[in-house]
Amino acid sequence: MTRPTELLLVHGAWHGSWAFDAFVPILAARGWTARTVDLASAGSPQADLHDDAATVRRSLDAHPAPTVVVGHSYGGYVISEGAAGAPNVVGTVYLCAGMPDVGEPVWTDFTDPLQVGPWITVDPEAGVTVARDAEAVFYGDCPPDVAEQSARRLRPQSLRSFMTPVTAAAWRQLPSAYLVCDSDRCLLPDVQGTLANRAGYVDHLAASHSPFLSQPHAVAQFIESAITRF
Repeated sequence: MTRPTELLLVHGAWHGSWAFDAFVPILAARGWTARTVDLASAGSPQADLHDDAATVRRSLDAHPAPTVVVGHSYGGYVISEGAAGAPNVVGTVYLCAGMPDVGEPVWTDFTDPLQVGPWITVDPEAGVTVARDAEAVFYGDCPPDVAEQSARRLRPQSLRSFMTPVTAAAWRQLPSAYLVCDSDRCLLPDVQGTLANRAGYVDHLAASHSPFLSQPHAVAQFIESAITRF
């Protein structure tokens, strides 16, 4: 395997590249060049998964160094689509993330309470918003000030992004790793465990849904451990 020199971090729904502001310097201190992107679907009701995947692909094309692409939550869908076939991607890492196969969207029915949590409000025109409990759902083990500040920055997420099936699965072509967060209240650990069966390397962390905020050094170590197995 070509040794990667860069990491591309892809945020989840409702978030932005700001979610990794404190994580990037930690990776830099460990010798990594880490880049981030802002996905259009967070804040733009017209954007869909393919728009987000195109954002990832443009970043990869602009930075041709060997890269490992890291997706958090919904970002797992984005990297599955956007990293597929990119010549400089040497592996994919999923952090408590969707890890879809071809044809799988985030939701198949946005009126189904089994798919849509009670803390979510769906407006087909305005988008999907976090109605309540954002701090507990996303940042349960983060310092209170980090949880509060992060929750304030969340934006409506495009419904289209959740309803768009992926057309490619990068993990089928590339080495892949999955970090299961065992205290996650957003993407439940049992669901993560099923998805993680698709990955070549799996580890667990006693963390909630934003481990790069609550336990960044442990996440950095996981990424590095995954890369040694690629």
